Amino acid sequence: MSRFLTAALYKFVSLPDYADLQQPLLDVCNAHGIKGTLLLAQEGINGTIAGLPENIHAVLGYLRDDPRMADLTHKESWAAEMPFYRMKVRLKKEIVKLGVPGVDPNKMAGKYVKPEDWNALISDPNVVVIDTRNDYEVGIGTFKGAVNPHTQTFTELPKWVEEHKDLLDKPRIAMFCTGGIRCEKSTAYMRSQGYDEVYHLEGGILKYLETVPEEQSLWEGECFVFDERVSVKHGLEQGDYELCRACRQPIGEAEKASPLYKHGVSCPHCHGTKTEEQLKSAAERQHQIDLATQRGEKHIGVAFNKGKRTHKE
Repeated sequence: MSRFLTAALYKFVSLPDYADLQQPLLDVCNAHGIKGTLLLAQEGINGTIAGLPENIHAVLGYLRDDPRMADLTHKESWAAEMPFYRMKVRLKKEIVKLGVPGVDPNKMAGKYVKPEDWNALISDPNVVVIDTRNDYEVGIGTFKGAVNPHTQTFTELPKWVEEHKDLLDKPRIAMFCTGGIRCEKSTAYMRSQGYDEVYHLEGGILKYLETVPEEQSLWEGECFVFDERVSVKHGLEQGDYELCRACRQPIGEAEKASPLYKHGVSCPHCHGTKTEEQLKSAAERQHQIDLATQRGEKHIGVAFNKGKRTHKE
């Protein structure tokens, strides 16, 4: 039975006092037993948190009490176990890092397209469809016919756009991402570069998978998410992927069947990239995790290896 409510949220809004908001927000989250990550910047708020339903709604209510965030929206999903290990409220220059000064989604973002209208848009031959996510995310699922920029980080997207203008010669551009935030920035960037007809999927892939019936869907594969579920399918059901604890890449049955895969130590993505000392350390860490699991406990090594890929959306 699913007990924990996960809320993914973001809002681009001017928060010049964002540093002053950090500690009070962390205190409210801790008081309600909430875990996850929230990012604060002058340009707004972004994050994913989880907890008991009444406590999640209490924190959301606290945020919406600030008039600047009164219309803050969020997306919900459920988990049988707590998908995060601690609560963090971090201060950032950007709530999603693009690295291009002056790109303001509040003024320049593209046109929203609702999930039920998305199929018609991306099926139009006069539309180029761009997946703005990173390569490891695209690798386990994307929309039929979408262009993969093969980026390792979101900050690489502007360079890719500059180098691939030949792919952007159609009248309209449609962009999508996991939950919508990267598209707010990427479409604003495209408009700053002179592209006029730019569209993005409202609510991102997650809203599409929640809204559009599977038999009508143009989505192929699963969607990577930044918590212990790793991936989700249509209806936001938990997917079949796991994380390689050595490199934090999503791995499926094919990767686990590879002779290059060793549980908790290596996978086909990272095989050959670790020193002998790193491999021994990973093997010992996995041994300690296995012992903790046998005792019905959670080992901190799991949290450590999740850390750097928690919350990039």
